[in-house]
Amino acid sequence: MGKSSFFGPETISLHTGYEPDPAFGSRAVPVYQTTSYVFETVDEAAALFNIEKGGHIYSRMTNPTVAVLEQRIAALEGGVGAICTASGMSAIFVTLMTLCSAGDHIVSASQIYGSTATLLKHTLKRFNIDCTFISINDEKALKDAIQENTKLVFCESIGNPGLEVSDLPKISKIAHKNNLPLVIDATFATPALCKPIDHGVDIVIHSATKWIGGHGVAVGGVIVDGGTFDWGSSNKHPTLTTPYEPFHGINFWEEFGPSALSMKIRAESMRDFGPAMSPHSAFLLLQGIETLALRMNQHVKNAIKLSKWLLEQSPVMWVNHPDLPENPTYEIAKKLFPNGAGSMLCFGVKGGREGGAAFINGVKLSSNLANVGDARTLVLHPATTTHSRLDDEAMKASGTSPDLIRVSVGIESIEDIINDFKAGLKAVDKAIS
Repeated sequence: MGKSSFFGPETISLHTGYEPDPAFGSRAVPVYQTTSYVFETVDEAAALFNIEKGGHIYSRMTNPTVAVLEQRIAALEGGVGAICTASGMSAIFVTLMTLCSAGDHIVSASQIYGSTATLLKHTLKRFNIDCTFISINDEKALKDAIQENTKLVFCESIGNPGLEVSDLPKISKIAHKNNLPLVIDATFATPALCKPIDHGVDIVIHSATKWIGGHGVAVGGVIVDGGTFDWGSSNKHPTLTTPYEPFHGINFWEEFGPSALSMKIRAESMRDFGPAMSPHSAFLLLQGIETLALRMNQHVKNAIKLSKWLLEQSPVMWVNHPDLPENPTYEIAKKLFPNGAGSMLCFGVKGGREGGAAFINGVKLSSNLANVGDARTLVLHPATTTHSRLDDEAMKASGTSPDLIRVSVGIESIEDIINDFKAGLKAVDKAIS
């Protein structure tokens, strides 16, 4: 296990961060539904506000229920700390805003979630932060894209929706050579399948809404600080290495060392932006994380079986999953995901948009909705939903096409999933005949 715990991942998911409540002996993690916390003395309050001691002040920054979830995910990833936020997008936003200021630059993979692409391409421009999009596994393109004012390299461990696996060891080596941290969205992977920090990643972000929660009942995000990046090795990261006026000139890198990033996010972004995860959401996500290893095993098994079955169906034009040899990053996936590269797959059917619509309207067990990572099988047409705001060129670069159907394979009986897809493909045949 990583430096965060000596327990195995299955044990961490059940025990890390919590011991039975000494007052009442509660075995389950309680929901601390409170806004604020009583200080024993004036001196204790002052120490908490000056970050001289750990503890809780206000639930916008910290909460005991949320803290258990943070500790479990940090331990699963092998990081030094974690910050939970209201959503995956807020986790990405506060990470970028902690590391970047007006006039700075980001290098990002082009094959990323549509809302993340919109944030990087449009929203951050209002803050005078620019972004260059590249094919992330193209080493020359990555080296050429890095500028003097670049602050980080961003990618997804498994790209959404094109499902290309990022070659994390190679990407991190180039980033580190230029004194840049590698920040990744590892939502599609989860720590049950890949631990990015072991492959050179410095900051790991998840939409905990997805597989970590696993049941589609709570929205949340998490940032894991790997504690591996040397923020003081250059002058590229002044937000962490220069005096911070709101806290009497504290230098986060000097004061907190490996935990500098997570402490800065806690002290600044959670205080000033306020993207707090609710205690009840943390409680629901904790229920999900307890079975993460078990669920991911079944998710992966079903995804591989469904992928192979789809390849044999006549209405299907193509199938994409990282564990299929047809995927251009198949060899990378085998190296980074020895237990399977997730439960997302994409495929195209005859008839393009019309055929895709017929398939989605034809399935009954699978749900047509804008989420992934549920225990239930979910289907979506990205070109008209999650990636609809991208132009044709950006859509192609992201790995999307008009005929693409995205599938988040659930943990139902694989026979039932296949029977449902048979009905969908039958609808395709009728639509194009």
